Amino acid sequence: MIALSDYLIVAAILFSISVAGIFLNRKNVLLLLMCVELMLLAVNINFIAFSHFLSDVNGQIFVFFILTVAAAEAAIGLAILVVLFRTRRTINVADLDALKG
Repeated sequence: MIALSDYLIVAAILFSISVAGIFLNRKNVLLLLMCVELMLLAVNINFIAFSHFLSDVNGQIFVFFILTVAAAEAAIGLAILVVLFRTRRTINVADLDALKG
């Protein structure tokens, strides 16, 4: 049987990779969105692991809400990214510093 600490270690590794991806990658907006999604998945692993080991369903229910918010965030983020690419012809973060209405 897999122990709780194994799940927490995997989640910590995923969370660390996503934080490193955010700090190391300051240029591509798409990779930044992917790192945020990976961070949310690491948190979901923690919720599921604690929910399973405590025999409580509340953590699993909360994961459904997080996945719903993550899906909405991905859809809206990609839509904004497509609009920015159409107007500016780049997804470089340094080139998107002057946003005007």
